[in-house]
Amino acid sequence: MALFHFHATQIKRSAGQSAIASAAYRAGEKLHSEYYGEDSDYTKKGGVIHSEIILPSHAPPDYKDRETLWNAVEKIEQHPKAQLAYSFDIALQNEFSMDENIALARQFLLEQFVSRGMIVDFAVHQPDKEDGGISNPHFHVMCPIRPLDENGKWGNKQKREYLLDEQGERVRDEAGNYVFNAVPTTDWGSPDTLEHWRQAWADLCNAKFAEKELPCRIDNRSYERQGIEQLPTVHEGPAVRQMESRGVRTDKGNLNRWIKATNDMIRNIKKKIAGLLDWLKEIKEELDTPQSPGIGQLLGEYYGVRNAGAYSQKAQIGNLKKYSEEFAFLQDKGILTLDQLHAFVSEMSGTVHNTNEELRKKEKAMKELKTLIRNAEDYKRLKPIVSAIPPKGSFGKKREKYMAEHEDEITQYYAAKRYLGNVDLPERKLKVDEWQKEVDTLAEEYDTEREKLTPIYGDLKKLRSIQYKVDTYLHDKERQPQRKKEHEL
Repeated sequence: MALFHFHATQIKRSAGQSAIASAAYRAGEKLHSEYYGEDSDYTKKGGVIHSEIILPSHAPPDYKDRETLWNAVEKIEQHPKAQLAYSFDIALQNEFSMDENIALARQFLLEQFVSRGMIVDFAVHQPDKEDGGISNPHFHVMCPIRPLDENGKWGNKQKREYLLDEQGERVRDEAGNYVFNAVPTTDWGSPDTLEHWRQAWADLCNAKFAEKELPCRIDNRSYERQGIEQLPTVHEGPAVRQMESRGVRTDKGNLNRWIKATNDMIRNIKKKIAGLLDWLKEIKEELDTPQSPGIGQLLGEYYGVRNAGAYSQKAQIGNLKKYSEEFAFLQDKGILTLDQLHAFVSEMSGTVHNTNEELRKKEKAMKELKTLIRNAEDYKRLKPIVSAIPPKGSFGKKREKYMAEHEDEITQYYAAKRYLGNVDLPERKLKVDEWQKEVDTLAEEYDTEREKLTPIYGDLKKLRSIQYKVDTYLHDKERQPQRKKEHEL
């Protein structure tokens, strides 16, 4: 599952942290701190599969060595509560190979960090649940907060911007000191830069997803900014994950389990609400739609009018019997309204029309094949007779006599030959047996479709009769006011 995690913080002495110890932990190495005079040994730490230092062009080459770099940082930062480095924890993607993940991380750091003059020390950690690792690959990044100048020397973290009065003179405080604001010399620690980095990392991963034609995407925005009503889980960290993997329940683990259960419940509730709203929308649309008159009622009114004018009780009973049969027929077909009746008749008429068209095509094809077979048989049967015609110039009147005796056969032969000559025959062969099989197949299909059409004809006849009765009743009902007016006049 694609995952976005991009956490930034600072490594600082005021929190009891050491740049050397932090770098040793992330790289899985043993480093000596000159500032504290002690070693930090994490060589037995598992899961570190790659570590690398990337320098900008103006940085001293010696800083490629991790111990040299971070001892130089510890040395230049003399204050006991100094801020030493920026630290980033960034999730990699399980959808990419580890080589692809490392290349993606290096590209991101070169484009976004090193291009700004930052020194980058990064290490990639591979998930290793047996060793207590976290469930997703990730990489750690450490960057000195203090920038380097163009000569590779450590520069200032901040500069003073003095407050000026209306005359452009520096303003003094009550003690006589100039008032100033401490302004960072870089934008590395600003919220806007962090937001830019988060967006850039998401864009880079999403471009890789698109390149690999994968549907998943990540988003650097919070659930709230994305408009997703979901509670975010809290970052657990490797220590909590190690405890959880050993079966030790932690506060953060319990909180995340509660958050996931709550999110599942929210999703289920929203799904049910959405389904209920869709159902209510359908009901409202159905209620707002003008309803077609009930076909049973209209048919009953038609026969009611007929019974009113019936001359005998037998005729009335006959009308009631017809009404009962026709109403039962409509119910069996699931026809309840006049609109459904019209639609059903239209659909069945279309089916009958299309089926008849297919039957006509089959009839035409069978007729053509039968004509072809007949001419082919005539051609084969009469060819010996034509072949036996005496040649021209034969002795006496032998040719004329033969031609006269076989005039009908010869005429029939040449008629068949002309017909076959106008037909596009494959390989110019007469395949009477194959044509006959095709005729038999067409005849069988023809009979099957005709059998299917017979009950449809019967139902359509009944439905058209009912439709005529109902339409006649409605037409007469519409005409009644006009007839009444004409009668009064």
